[in-house]
Amino acid sequence: MSDPHNSALETLRQRIDEIDSELLRLISDRARCAQEVAEAKLAANPDAPVVFYRPEREAQVLRKIKSLNPGPLADEEMARLFREIMSACLALEKPMQIAFLGPAGTFTQAAALKHFGHSVNTTPLSAIDEVFREVESGSAHYGVVPVENSTEGMVNHTLDMFMCSGLSICGEVQLRIHHHLLALPGADMNAIKRIYSHPQSFAQCRQWLDSHWPGLERITVSSNAEAARRAAQEGDAAAIAGDMAEELYGLEAQSRTIEDRPDNTTRFLIIGQEAVPASGQDKTSILVSMRNNPGALYKLLAPFHERNISLTRIETRPSPSGTWAYVFYIDFEGHRSDALVDAVLKDVETQAVEVKHLGSYPVGVL
Repeated sequence: MSDPHNSALETLRQRIDEIDSELLRLISDRARCAQEVAEAKLAANPDAPVVFYRPEREAQVLRKIKSLNPGPLADEEMARLFREIMSACLALEKPMQIAFLGPAGTFTQAAALKHFGHSVNTTPLSAIDEVFREVESGSAHYGVVPVENSTEGMVNHTLDMFMCSGLSICGEVQLRIHHHLLALPGADMNAIKRIYSHPQSFAQCRQWLDSHWPGLERITVSSNAEAARRAAQEGDAAAIAGDMAEELYGLEAQSRTIEDRPDNTTRFLIIGQEAVPASGQDKTSILVSMRNNPGALYKLLAPFHERNISLTRIETRPSPSGTWAYVFYIDFEGHRSDALVDAVLKDVETQAVEVKHLGSYPVGVL
């Protein structure tokens, strides 16, 4: 006599096989459609460079997926699955080159893959200004650079690069940052003499380190991936780094999630050469040079208040044009094509020495 439990299980497995076959057919149909889109774009613009990646379109698709998701998978999980399908389909149209602040295994690489999916080619570079130059030269389609951390604040080098670069901000991505104390597998932690990490990671884990390993020497290096590389070569060293570096360099976490704040998050910017059309849920970034007069900051912010436009970030940076002169970096809600945003920018321009539009781009979906 057959076991009814085994019979039910076999029925479910057959149903899963049927669903998998249907998924395979539908994904293949989508991929073929993507190829046809590429052919249509090339035919419509035979003598002009064709833009295959459309940030606003992808943001709209992912938002729609999240809004229509019936479960039981969480909205974020479903969107990530579609992110990878879209990445693979886009690679059929045009494989993209993405420059990021390296070396391999950094959180910036993780952010690049989260935003573009794993079907892109990523190029690690050793400094933020090199990422900008790689995109400016056309060697990379887009670049990914960190701009702010919820614990340690703004990445000033990134802000300063926008003062002299003609690139635009094309998107943003936020990444929860989880730091681990890594060492070689089977390492005797009592024999560890030093810890390598990036200065910001040391700052984000300061309380934990002071409590658990107060006597160990802390050596700052250019990136967490570099810290992991050194720890992999030295039996008496550890590193603070993340999951990608742990796997890439064959290390083992001695302690996980050692960051002082559980909501530790870094925001990254996607930089490119094209302006991005409105997606329906956008953000705009500008640089503003103001005259050094009483009430200058009030005059700068008043137009936003009068039109009820929300500022999401304002930072001050020294101006390269003179001593005690400053430039304001401002993020706010809305797209440059919006009538209210256009009116605000015109008002700001009447008060400012210079306004530099850095880009309007979709609010991060993932």
